[in-house]
Amino acid sequence: MQQALEKATAFVPGHITGFFSAHPAADPATAGSRGAGLALSDGVQLTVSAGSSLSLNGEILDVDPVDRVLETLDVTAAVEAETPLPLGAGFGVSGALALGTALAANAAAGCGYTENELTEIAHCAEVEAGTGLGDVVAQARGGVPVRLEPGGPTHGRMDGIPATPQLEYVTFGELSTETVLSGETEQLSAAGEAALEKLLAEPTLETFMRGSKTFAREAGLLTEEVRTAIAEVEAAGGQAAMAMLGQTVFAVGGGLSAAGYEPAVCRIDAAGGRLCNTEQLE
Repeated sequence: MQQALEKATAFVPGHITGFFSAHPAADPATAGSRGAGLALSDGVQLTVSAGSSLSLNGEILDVDPVDRVLETLDVTAAVEAETPLPLGAGFGVSGALALGTALAANAAAGCGYTENELTEIAHCAEVEAGTGLGDVVAQARGGVPVRLEPGGPTHGRMDGIPATPQLEYVTFGELSTETVLSGETEQLSAAGEAALEKLLAEPTLETFMRGSKTFAREAGLLTEEVRTAIAEVEAAGGQAAMAMLGQTVFAVGGGLSAAGYEPAVCRIDAAGGRLCNTEQLE
């Protein structure tokens, strides 16, 4: 029988993937992606307490990875999450919900798992649900994560670019991760591998941005609105690219503002997913 829950809160940064290659496998712990991205100070704050529902910004939702995480931990709980980030627009919200639930439920129920074990549980839940391949491990690390080898913490390998820039982003709509990942990914993965090779040869934020822009074009994922916004940022002297997978344009510094947009503004979150507090329920 499950013991009485404490209330626990976790924060997980949003994550924008600039480019990636897909690496499916029968074992979800070894499946994943290689590539690079940005962990955002805009993220998901999530509280686990007694109950059995999931709400995001006050709306009751059914999020498969969250259900899978709770099932693996053998915990029944209410999950209340808030985020300024839109769903389905390339910010890794489902991954953040999965990792945040793992961290908070483990603390609330006293499950006794380590951070790497919880990250792997959340990563496997995302892979099995078909909602992501690399967001969870990147969100757990924070910063400007580079995924060198696919998989959860047991099998994957990570590095990062030491940078903490201001970021801007605008969103034009959703793009289904499940649809893209369930389709033909050979062209996409070839473009991602080429971008990663160039980044490792010259590990700078500028190389990341160039590689991300090229990847979106070569993978055939650019929409007209995204293409126009990137061109306008470049005309204003900045660098911009498309978030994977969503109709979102992101820029380092003030590129979108300079191009006449009214973007959301945030920074790099260097700490990664973490527990915020735990308090005994009355």
